[in-house]
Amino acid sequence: MKYIKLLLWVPFIGLLGFLPFANRIEPYVLGMPFLLFWVVFWMVLSSLILTIVYRLDPDNKGSDPE
Repeated sequence: MKYIKLLLWVPFIGLLGFLPFANRIEPYVLGMPFLLFWVVFWMVLSSLILTIVYRLDPDNKGSDPE
């Protein structure tokens, strides 16, 4: 659990690092051009990763801030 915050780099690398490889229109995925699908996919996946990190991060355990 010590390295759970490294999981936050996954959306950054996936969205920006592989964007040049996803920069194309064909094929259409779910009716969207591939590049638009790629961006939407990583936005949804980023939300899921942030939720996982928040729940597993030991710094978030404890009392609520005042």
